[in-house]
Amino acid sequence: MLPSEEVELPELAPGEAAEELLARMLEYHRYRGAAQHLRDRLEAEHGFRYRSAPLPPELRRVSLEAAEAAYDPLRLAEALGGLLEIPPPLDLRHLRRPAVSVEQRLAHLRQLLASGSRFSFDEAVKGADRLTEAVTLFALLELYKAGEAKWEQEVPFGPITVVPHAPGAAEASS
Repeated sequence: MLPSEEVELPELAPGEAAEELLARMLEYHRYRGAAQHLRDRLEAEHGFRYRSAPLPPELRRVSLEAAEAAYDPLRLAEALGGLLEIPPPLDLRHLRRPAVSVEQRLAHLRQLLASGSRFSFDEAVKGADRLTEAVTLFALLELYKAGEAKWEQEVPFGPITVVPHAPGAAEASS
């Protein structure tokens, strides 16, 4: 491709040169025909790429019969048709709204804190359902965030003791 020193070509007689030229032109014509054939096949199969030979047995995860049964056109059509159906509305009657609000549980916790003594979380939710326990936990987090209460827990999953937060305790320990 880059210019190099001149390479000396063997001198050919005019008849031999014509035969060599004709042989090269015929070879070029064959390659050009093969390229056109490949180009035509590529255009004819545009968008379709598939393997014409089956996978070797060691690469198959399932048998060929099972794979053919899974790709039944009618089964595929039914599956796609099922995706187009509008699902029935959800039935939410089994869900209930919380019977207690965070504000109600905040008032309850503040009432327990007003006595100035410690109390356990279990005492705060005694006799309550699981939903009320969860709302009480949210209320306790709000009290902690507001700086009104803090809690202690000696061991993981152990009892939680709620303690009123003394405003001057943090400055005194500093």
